[in-house]
Amino acid sequence: MNKSKLILLSLIILFQASLFAQEKVTENRPNLPRVTIKLPNGKAADIPKGPYKATWKSIEQNYKIPEWFVDGKFGIFIHYGVYTVAAHASEWYPRHMYSNAGVQKWHVEHFGPVDSFGYKNLIPLLKMDKFNADEWADLFEKSGAKYVVPTAEHHDGFAMYDSKLTRWNSKNMGPHIDFIGELGTAVRKQGLKFGLSNHRMENWDFMYPKLDVKTDLFDPKYADFYGPPQLPPIRKEVKPGEEVIEDQSVAPQSKAFLEEWLARCQELVDKYKPDIFWFDNGVNSRNLDSIKLRFAAYYYNRADSWGKAVSISTKSDAYLAGSIRDFERQGRAPKEKTNYYWQVDDPIGEKFGYVEGMKLTNAASIVRKLIENVCRNGNYMLNISPKSDGTIPEEQKQILLGVGKWLSVNGDGIYGTRAWKNESEGQFRFTTKAGNLYAIAIKWSEEPVVITLLPESAGKVKKVSLLGSNGNIAFSQDSEGLKITFPKEKPCDFAYTFKIEGITL
Repeated sequence: MNKSKLILLSLIILFQASLFAQEKVTENRPNLPRVTIKLPNGKAADIPKGPYKATWKSIEQNYKIPEWFVDGKFGIFIHYGVYTVAAHASEWYPRHMYSNAGVQKWHVEHFGPVDSFGYKNLIPLLKMDKFNADEWADLFEKSGAKYVVPTAEHHDGFAMYDSKLTRWNSKNMGPHIDFIGELGTAVRKQGLKFGLSNHRMENWDFMYPKLDVKTDLFDPKYADFYGPPQLPPIRKEVKPGEEVIEDQSVAPQSKAFLEEWLARCQELVDKYKPDIFWFDNGVNSRNLDSIKLRFAAYYYNRADSWGKAVSISTKSDAYLAGSIRDFERQGRAPKEKTNYYWQVDDPIGEKFGYVEGMKLTNAASIVRKLIENVCRNGNYMLNISPKSDGTIPEEQKQILLGVGKWLSVNGDGIYGTRAWKNESEGQFRFTTKAGNLYAIAIKWSEEPVVITLLPESAGKVKKVSLLGSNGNIAFSQDSEGLKITFPKEKPCDFAYTFKIEGITL
């Protein structure tokens, strides 16, 4: 046999092997239609009466960002769900266990093969036997947070609340606890605002398997949980630090799925009356505008009837109006002052959901991020990662208490403030409130420091005080600026807030 025939034969063999592999993959990953719940007339509920219509113009004309959000500055985000049972890889465990060879190997070693012990089998192991909503809420209040946003449903499709639309919920299965309901009641008793996040849009194709192994994902007995998952479209790869901006053509969800998505969101609105409703990247596409607008009009008209100031929060430009822009992780946050209000959701550890051995940040780092955001018109929403038994790990508690300790001293320069015309100079970050300027020093100085932005021509300074310090602060002001002498003793462990009175802002 000559060389060319040998090459041709090899190609034929490879092609046939490829077809066989594809047939095998198709067998393990069939293309089954999505199962959805039956709704009256195939639609979610109509938009209630009110000022909001399902148009961008109407939303823009009627929406106003809540003052409680602009004043609150610091919030708590919570990723908590079935994925914490494994406490491995990340909150994307339900995806990785079917698509990542290393994670699947770990799953098989700890639980068994993914066809006989799939993600659904972790649900009974989410016992939450040590969960105490009042203890959580007390900790959040002591942390200095002003609002709390737990995950009502993550990408996995399991509802962490008492739902009438799906049997796959935490009241009916697993812990038999209405997590969202109990936590919401406890948080509001502490005087904090309570919101929730919903990631259901991502569930459309989130758990579609990439590995050529038999799974439980396409078993019709569990179709009302798994979907079954649909073949994902090709999405742009996101580089570290980049925002996720969906291709406008990427919106593969069926009409029935979208109506169910809206119905589930409406159920959350009506049952828990959230102060803020947060969506992940799945709603970014412009092709989803129609369903997103119907939700906005529904939510905002409901809130209007309650007499509550509420808001949606989304990433990128998912909502062209009527939403607080969110940036995932501090690295994506604006690096300079903006002309709009925003927030960052940032994890206390390297992951959002709890994993064993996760590395954590510290209170000083969190405070620094909070300060940087506030002086640029942003909020900081710190994500915590509870364990599956319902406890918040002690290390995370101590970090939260550390932030709360700092805010108990310096909160006057954070809460209720607004960004100044200049966000920073040297070691200082600036905020304003009630005619006063707050200069937050991010490091201590043994030598006098001059703020050149405050020369005599900017207005005569009448008084300088250091929050948490009883002694007088020595200062002088001339054409060079305002010279401040730090006292001998520090009022707190990091970041020090000077209150400057008398100048015209």
